[in-house]
Order: sequence, then structure tokens, then C-alpha cells
Amino acid sequence: MSFISEQIASRRLPPLGFDNKDLETRRREIVDILADNIYGRTPDFKSEVTAEITYRHENCFAGHSKHIHYNLTVTTPSGPYSFPLYLTYPKSDKKVPLVIYISFDMSTPSGFTPDEEISQRGVALAKFCYTDVTADRYDDFKTGIAPMFERPEGATNLWGKLGMWAWAASRALDFLLTLDLFDPEKIAVAGHSRLGKTALWCGAQDTRFKYVFSNNAGCSGDAVTRGKVGEDIARITKVFGYWFCEKYKEYSGDAIADMPFDQHYVLAAIAPRHVAIGASSLDTWADPESEFLCCHAASPAWEAYELPGFIAPTDGYTEAGDSYSDGYVAFHNREGEHSPCRADWMEYIDFLLK
Repeated sequence: MSFISEQIASRRLPPLGFDNKDLETRRREIVDILADNIYGRTPDFKSEVTAEITYRHENCFAGHSKHIHYNLTVTTPSGPYSFPLYLTYPKSDKKVPLVIYISFDMSTPSGFTPDEEISQRGVALAKFCYTDVTADRYDDFKTGIAPMFERPEGATNLWGKLGMWAWAASRALDFLLTLDLFDPEKIAVAGHSRLGKTALWCGAQDTRFKYVFSNNAGCSGDAVTRGKVGEDIARITKVFGYWFCEKYKEYSGDAIADMPFDQHYVLAAIAPRHVAIGASSLDTWADPESEFLCCHAASPAWEAYELPGFIAPTDGYTEAGDSYSDGYVAFHNREGEHSPCRADWMEYIDFLLK
């Protein structure tokens, strides 16, 4: 037994359960488990999406790209709701890859994206600020789209704000696909930290995203929970409980052992599509070792589809500078702190363009 196999066994991770079962049926079961226990159920509502152009630059980045600001309007059970969406795409006579980035901010380093370099590599980038969808704070679900959906009293699986931000990314894709500019086999959703968790949950639910990029998502995202160091369920649900459904709080402390899931489930729910996990060597709060182990533990989902999952060494944990992208599951461990940066983006774009 390899070192990694021993670690997976020692952490007592629940099996993925793809054996002797219809693969798509099991994948949907996993999505249901995650919805009922972590992220909450996304409301079953068919939203209509329209957009108005508020700004246009036809020749940005030395004339090689176009940049457009939209005011996106989505319908909800309580009426329309609008939020900004920014799109930059290279001028091309063919359909190009697209990344939808759920951003902290449209200008500061916390929302950093190397827009010009991404465009020069032939990739379109669409961005929206997550707080334009609903506020990132305890507010009794009274801001943004949150109050526009009913929250029945006593339900433990109502969607949290991660789910709402994920829903907005899917609505952005609804609109962007109407432009007929993008290669449908090269569409990605991406995010960093809490928005990396959001991107994973978005990709697990919305199979139109063929790639998911999760940067430093850690606890409740791309790191296995059992045996994890740094942030844990007790801490994250105390400080950020509104990100999740109420049920998730029940798995704090020793109750972790009773979870019928772990975070390799959310990666597995993206199979047979592509997922890339970005870790940072000094980000002990997210725990690069548990992120690396999560990729290994999720790999059997792709193997069930007879596809290469995570192709990486099994004789030890990850070190700074590691990068593996030969399978459908990619992982890199960038040297440095918890932050998105150019080096992360180049890993994701390389993976998308393979």
C-alpha cells in the first residue's frame, strides 16, 4: 500500500460509491448529499436572463481585445434583480475558451486577474463581484437576491450564500452562451478562497462548466475535512455559518466522524469533466497536504469513467513548486501565501488550453 493510500485509509474517508452503479445517477446522488449537508439546496426556479450594455471598448489591449460592461438582469420568484458583469475577449474568427471568475473585487489585489495576459493567450474572461449578488455577512438573508427566494422556517438544507454566488455564475453563463462567441467544451468557472468553494459547488451542479478552477479553497472546499489542520468546520460555521445550510453546523468537532461525505465528494461531482486545484505552500489554514490528498481521494470518480483522474506521486505529500496536470484532475502548490496571483492563473490557463 502506498503512502497516499495509507493516509486515505487512516482518515476514514467515505467511499465515493461509483462501483456497480450508473455513473451519472451516483454523481447526482453525491450532489444531493452535498446540498443537504453542506451548501444547501439551490431553488428549483427557471430564471430568465437579459443584459444591457453600459460600457464598450472595441480596441483594448493595443487593439487585440474587446471589453464590455453589462448590467445583467435575472428573474426571481419576487421579481427582477440586476448586477454588473464585465467581459473581455480576444478578437478572433473562431470561438474561444471562456473563464467566468467570481471575484472579490474588480480592482484590488484580492480580486486580481491578469486580464491582458489571459486575453493574449486567446481566452475570454468574464467577471462579477460576489457582493453585488448578496452581501458577505450575517444579515438574516436580507440583501441582494437572498430575500427574493423563500426560506421556509425549520428547514435545515436551505441554500447558503455560497450557493447564491454559484447560482449567479450559472446565470452569467446563461447570458454569455447567447453571444455565440465561446467554445462550449472550454468553459470554466473559477474563484479564490471562499469563492473557490463557490466555484466547486457551481461546477458540481452545472455541467455546462467543463472546467472548474479552485484556488486555495481549503476547508469546506478542496481539502478533505477528516484529519485536516488549520480551519475546521467548527470555526468556519461559527464565523461564516451563513455560507452554508444549517445542517452543516451539526458536523462540528467529534461529529466529523459521522459525516456521510467528505470534500473529495465535491471534486468527484465534477467528473467526468476537468478540475484544477491551486494550493499555496504557506497557506496552513487551507492545508495544502489535505488539498493534495483530496485530489487523490477523488481520482477514482474519473477512473470509474475510464478516464485518467489525478496523476501524481503517491509516495509522499506535496511540496512547494509541485504541479501535476496530466490527468483530468490538476493540482499545483505555489510557493507563497493565501492569495490569487499570476502564477496560479497561468497554471489554470495552461490546463484549459491543453
